[in-house]
Amino acid sequence: MQTLTQSPTDDAFVQNPYPFYDRARAAGHLFHWQDYGLICATSAAAVGAILRDRRFGREAPPESRKPIPEHIAPFYAVEAHSMLELEPPRHTRLRSLVLRAFTSRRIAALAPEIEALSNQLVDAFPEGPFDLLRAFATRLPVTIIARLLGVPEERGDDLLAWSNAMVGMYQAGRTRETEDKAVAATEAFVGFMRAYVEERRARPADDLITHLIAAEEAGEKLTTDELITTCILLLNAGHEATVHTIGNGVKSLLEKGYGRSILDADSIERSVEEILRHDPPLHMFTRYAYEDIEISGHTFHRGDQVGCLLAAANRDPGAWEKPGRFDPSRPVKANLAFGAGLHFCVGAPLARLELQIALPILFTRCHDLRLAEKPRYANVFHFHGLERLMVTV
Repeated sequence: MQTLTQSPTDDAFVQNPYPFYDRARAAGHLFHWQDYGLICATSAAAVGAILRDRRFGREAPPESRKPIPEHIAPFYAVEAHSMLELEPPRHTRLRSLVLRAFTSRRIAALAPEIEALSNQLVDAFPEGPFDLLRAFATRLPVTIIARLLGVPEERGDDLLAWSNAMVGMYQAGRTRETEDKAVAATEAFVGFMRAYVEERRARPADDLITHLIAAEEAGEKLTTDELITTCILLLNAGHEATVHTIGNGVKSLLEKGYGRSILDADSIERSVEEILRHDPPLHMFTRYAYEDIEISGHTFHRGDQVGCLLAAANRDPGAWEKPGRFDPSRPVKANLAFGAGLHFCVGAPLARLELQIALPILFTRCHDLRLAEKPRYANVFHFHGLERLMVTV
């Protein structure tokens, strides 16, 4: 197995990590990323297999867990109830309860709201160059998830600030300042959500918080702490990936000269899947081994961690023809942008719906949309999204 060195905060990598992924993949299904001290999987076959293999999971085995420093304990107290970080049986119970409330019918019913809001946001575009991330890509998903949950959309700026601070805990090169901001955001977010959970327990409404409260599985319901964490997870995950994907997708469409034609009703699904495959919003997802497992000649021992490089897998030439090319006409084929297996993103259907509705509206209403400056990616690895997207209409 090869050992490769690449700082995840180096600007050249941040702006274009794909040459490094290609070099790592050429070394085999697995390589040792020295900067992380981590074995990483790069191919579609290896990443998909690890994500689906129940001998790997998100929770560290008890004997491998490290003490949590006191100053970040409030953050991990919330994460302790997150189905994203749990394994069965708790994960099974939580995900089942959430899916009883977060139904496909409820998501599909949001289509008219997504359409109306997309048009309202376009109506409000300023004259001259402006940041499409702030004016459109950010406002759309955070407003929709706030409405779905039943919290005031006017608090969108607070929700965004809290979310951005919390996901900083998963970014490369985090500092004590990052951790302090994440803890402050966590405590503010918990206080905000606790008030709305308590209010909905007393006065039910037709919103997701109420339906989460009512959801029941085998006589069990979500505890208040589980409800709060689940709402925070849905708010964070419900917009983070969509913001990055809208930005990355519009960038690719404009840079490659694609227009409205590839976003017609008969081609929008292909275009959205290609956007997700070509430049996904999350690049690494980790797992722990729960027993001794051999993958591609390497034996993982219980407690070993492996990094699944979703973006590298999505450009595997063994799975896609000319994978580095952005091709919206590419036939739809499952990719790993939203993960796979037990922890496949519960919000993926909502993200896809938002993209399939919002992008055609944006390009229809703004048929002369063009870049006002060269876009730059933000230094937020394991995530992958733009600092801003300056455009003119």
